[in-house]
Amino acid sequence: MKPIIVANWKMQFTSEKTLETTKKLLELFKEEKIDPQKIEIIICPSFAALPQAAQLLKNKGIKLGAQDCFWEEKGAFTGEASPSDLKEMGADYVILGHSERRENLAETDEMIHKKIKAALLAKLIPILCVGETFDERQKGVKDYKIINQVTKALEGTEIKPGEQIIVAYEPVWVIGSGQAVAPEEAHYTAKVIEQRIIDLIGFSLTKEASSFIYGGSVDEKNIKDFVTGEISGALVGSASLDPDQFVKLIKKII
Repeated sequence: MKPIIVANWKMQFTSEKTLETTKKLLELFKEEKIDPQKIEIIICPSFAALPQAAQLLKNKGIKLGAQDCFWEEKGAFTGEASPSDLKEMGADYVILGHSERRENLAETDEMIHKKIKAALLAKLIPILCVGETFDERQKGVKDYKIINQVTKALEGTEIKPGEQIIVAYEPVWVIGSGQAVAPEEAHYTAKVIEQRIIDLIGFSLTKEASSFIYGGSVDEKNIKDFVTGEISGALVGSASLDPDQFVKLIKKII
């Protein structure tokens, strides 16, 4: 399996800045001979910039992702975007359950479960984010919290042959801190997540349909320590905002 790098641009860029950054990245990918056949690069801009980014990325081998979706296809849901709309815009992936949405928008595991089912139905690949807070870590309930998040998100979800799901372990307390967890802990946690998914959908389907990535203060200096073994890639925030820095990070794992 080729490495997976997800650039989560959150609400950091205006639409104009998104286009400028995307163009610069495409130039650098060409200059540095970064082959999309060897690495899955997924750019996740804000909703407002998705259509423009889709036009730039079309036929370039770089995939487009959204930062969220709703669980219904249409209706009186002010401010929301349906999975089929995102797919129509050109998205292949969607981030679901990010800790910032769980905390700031009171997003629940039950809501995330419905979003995952809707995303799969629309032929989007969900990137499910799970992780513990600092308090949960201190209380020694980290594994329980993560297993519970995975269970509530995926239990009862039918994953058909050919469908994919990515699970991102993002310890909430390190996001944006500049300090990542020890790589050994990230790999251990990936094994915990994988085992729970095996319990839910079976060994063969887990191996065929699921991938595991790490998110939380990933940069060019530590990326190689994480992307090995059970961990196929990274969910990158701050280090993806600067094109030069992001390309350096990518080159470390190809």
